[in-house]
Amino acid sequence: MTALKNDRFLRALLKQPVDVTPIWMMRQAGRYLPEYRATRAKAGGFMDLCMNKELACEVTLQPLERYPLDAAILFSDILTIPDAMGLGLYFETGEGPRFKKIVDTPEAIDALPIPDPVQDLGYVMDAVSTIRHELNGRVPLIGFSGSPWTLATYMVEGGSSKDFRKSKAFMYDQPEAMHRLLDKLAQSVTSYLNQQILSGAQAVQIFDSWGGSLSSAAYQEFSLAYMKKIVDGLIRENDGRQVPVILFTKGGGLWLESMAETGVEALGLDWTCDIGSARARVGDKVALQGNMDPSALYASPAAIRKEVERILASYGHGSGHVFNLGHGITPEVKPENAGAFIEAVHELSAKYHQ
Repeated sequence: MTALKNDRFLRALLKQPVDVTPIWMMRQAGRYLPEYRATRAKAGGFMDLCMNKELACEVTLQPLERYPLDAAILFSDILTIPDAMGLGLYFETGEGPRFKKIVDTPEAIDALPIPDPVQDLGYVMDAVSTIRHELNGRVPLIGFSGSPWTLATYMVEGGSSKDFRKSKAFMYDQPEAMHRLLDKLAQSVTSYLNQQILSGAQAVQIFDSWGGSLSSAAYQEFSLAYMKKIVDGLIRENDGRQVPVILFTKGGGLWLESMAETGVEALGLDWTCDIGSARARVGDKVALQGNMDPSALYASPAAIRKEVERILASYGHGSGHVFNLGHGITPEVKPENAGAFIEAVHELSAKYHQ
């Protein structure tokens, strides 16, 4: 494979020295970019875009053509696994993702297959290998999956939810059945991420978008335990390099110490955590990724720089920080503000690495 021209993202995840703090943005290939909107319109629909390896590659690379980012992230969706289990993923305008079939009984759970990542999710692997080839060593490629708990909420609710009433009621009423669902999902995510790694992903992130909705006890039992199971089963070296794993629980600031014990290389932080306090809590165990409020990008470039400087100062000197937003970039952000953000991180962080 081609040698990496810029590996500071991987080095920071491993707490190795870097010249400046690396940066990428969650949802960096997205609707805030006019070129992305044009490609998505050309594709026809969101899943059509995900399933076309050339177009998925095109949108993955678009933000790198525009900005000096330090990593690319596979363009896909967290709900590919439930879709491959036969639930029939579709997108309603203004409603977000929906499933034709809902998993809300023990019998429905027992009938679920564990998808084969090559046979059933080959379009994702084709996109990974195409993107990796087209990157040609420019920056590393991140693969990803949703966490078992996050995927389970969509499967039980039938789509997005504000209060997770069905999935939480099912968890409390039928914990054994929920554990069977989460175990199937953990097996599916493990094989899915391993195949992404074999197809060319050089780091992987587990998106636990809805783990923060749980009580502390329920988080440990129904979310974190299954993410640890995945981490234990992942390929950790490929292509002659370590493959770092990032665990991101939105709203997970209460549980950083437990998350750091899972064996991952890095934890993602949302914007409700102070990154300096988080660093003090986890010590040298893991690197940290984050954690600017995405809404700060609606402010002026001067205000964006000020917030970047505050977060860099809070983290302090040394490696182990990958700068990111605390969640995905939002569609209404001006592309030039995202550019000011990325420029500020590289420019202002150099003094923290001398």
